Amino acid sequence: MAWLSKSMKMGKSSSSASLLKSLLCRPPRSSYSTAKRSSNSSFKETHDVVAEAEEEVEAASASSGISRPLSEILKELNKRVPDSLVKVLRSENDFSIKYVPWHVMNRILNLHAPEWSGEVRSITYSADAKSVSVVYRVTLYGTDAEIYRESTGTASVDDTGYGDPVQKAEAMAFRRACARFGLGLHLYHEDLS
Repeated sequence: MAWLSKSMKMGKSSSSASLLKSLLCRPPRSSYSTAKRSSNSSFKETHDVVAEAEEEVEAASASSGISRPLSEILKELNKRVPDSLVKVLRSENDFSIKYVPWHVMNRILNLHAPEWSGEVRSITYSADAKSVSVVYRVTLYGTDAEIYRESTGTASVDDTGYGDPVQKAEAMAFRRACARFGLGLHLYHEDLS
């Protein structure tokens, strides 16, 4: 992405911007072609909502290029995530938690802040080796500034359902770092009420 932002600043934005838009705004071939579309209606709903958001962003960014001021990016990220993209996790004691899956947050960032970056800052196992914690940093790049937020996610080492513990902790940390920018933050407020 750094090469793209440099070429855009040097006046080569029209061809680079259209190339990046075409790459970001079409669904990945492998994941959508192999999905069970007929048996999973929530997949289609999710895809339709994301496609609609992609069209809106493409129309809005067509005149301004890919990069925008940071304030505009943050304004878009602070909008409410559609309910069709929100999932509910239920625990054994019938407690439920609403969340946006990491891959949906990733696509939302790709739409509204295409030059974002993310990195795992640390992976730490507890002293008793029963849990793992991951610190994740998300950085947003606007035309006027860049800003980052970090957060931590923790998972039990014994819980191996739906991926390994490090993946779970990383996904949790990523979602929380995104929430620090406002993406999906409304879900945390709903849990309090």
